[in-house]
Amino acid sequence: MREVEAVFREERGRLLAALVRRFGDLDLAEEVTSDAVEAALKHWPVEGVPPKPGAWLMTTARRKAVDRLRRDRALAARLAILQVEAERAAYAPPADTLDDLHDLPDERLRLFFTCAHPALPAEDRGALMLRCLAGMGTPEVARAYLVPVQTMAKRIVRAKKKIREARIPFRVPGADELPERLPGVLQAVYSIFTEGYAASSGPDLQRLDLAEEAIRLARILRRLLPDEREVAGLLALLLLVHARRDARTGPGGEPVLLDGQDRDRWDRAMIEEGSALVVTALSGGPPGVYGVQAAVAALHDEAADLATTDWPQVVALYDVLLALDPSPVVALNRAAAVAMRDGPEAGLSLLEELAGEPRLRDYHPYLAARADLLHRLGRLPEAAAGYRAALEVAGSEPERAHLRRRLAAVEEC
Repeated sequence: MREVEAVFREERGRLLAALVRRFGDLDLAEEVTSDAVEAALKHWPVEGVPPKPGAWLMTTARRKAVDRLRRDRALAARLAILQVEAERAAYAPPADTLDDLHDLPDERLRLFFTCAHPALPAEDRGALMLRCLAGMGTPEVARAYLVPVQTMAKRIVRAKKKIREARIPFRVPGADELPERLPGVLQAVYSIFTEGYAASSGPDLQRLDLAEEAIRLARILRRLLPDEREVAGLLALLLLVHARRDARTGPGGEPVLLDGQDRDRWDRAMIEEGSALVVTALSGGPPGVYGVQAAVAALHDEAADLATTDWPQVVALYDVLLALDPSPVVALNRAAAVAMRDGPEAGLSLLEELAGEPRLRDYHPYLAARADLLHRLGRLPEAAAGYRAALEVAGSEPERAHLRRRLAAVEEC
């Protein structure tokens, strides 16, 4: 069964992207992809995984798509128009367009760029990419964007409707369009990694499959766009953070915070690669958000321990990042760094200034960070209340178990 799940993780995105390219309809592609996976779950445990599982899934999905089109004449007519338009575009590509799959190593990235079309609202683009291309469930996508599940479900439906009604073509963007669409693609890849780094739900703290998928996609982007410094910055950030993966959990899967991690277990080869990319990302022009975040991660990875981390430099980098991206999550991370540089009182003061931020109200890292600082200051009843509030909204079971331990430690004092 584990082998089957691994195949699904590897093949689902490729299958969906190829079907969208073939039929020009995202909803149809999603439906028949699910049908093909369902058929595989029925047949493979009995018959065994076929030698070419991707080809098996594609053949099954195509047959199911044809069956659906035969049953729905209106859908067939609409898709015929879309197919003609796609073929015309293929025979007459615009100037400076990346021509084919030799230029774009993975069809999923073709669909990533399509979903980042400027005709879609900014908040819908990444959500659609995560839902369709990474195979993340709507609750996971909602968690990645810090919005309610119902709100995210509406966004995804709205984005699909816009693609259908505006007849947005499923093609590789021209070179002149890449700068406009690239930030949305980078954000989507980063959001996939974030869910892999700290799962929003389930029994495990980390979803290494998602984190590694994000790194794989970032590597493809890096090969495709070697002169884009923010692509280098994103890949650097993912590598520098993922390098700590083996030390981030204990024997029972419980979270191990940065100050308690065995740094000998960090992946030094990955750190070296990421650190070299940081230099590329920060050279030759103004810094970008991913390059700055990667520089912060490099400072953590290069320090011998928490005490010897260059906290003044970390805070300075967060100052730059906050100017580039004045988001409450960046402000939260900066406050945590200030607490390490100047003490818990200074950090808590900054966190209290963020108390009215709607996006942080149910964000358990904020609630837990505030409780930790209250604990360090000896304000135990307030710390206990903070841990309880974080427990109410924490996602994965390891995070909840960690918060329960922190709460118990406070209550025993």
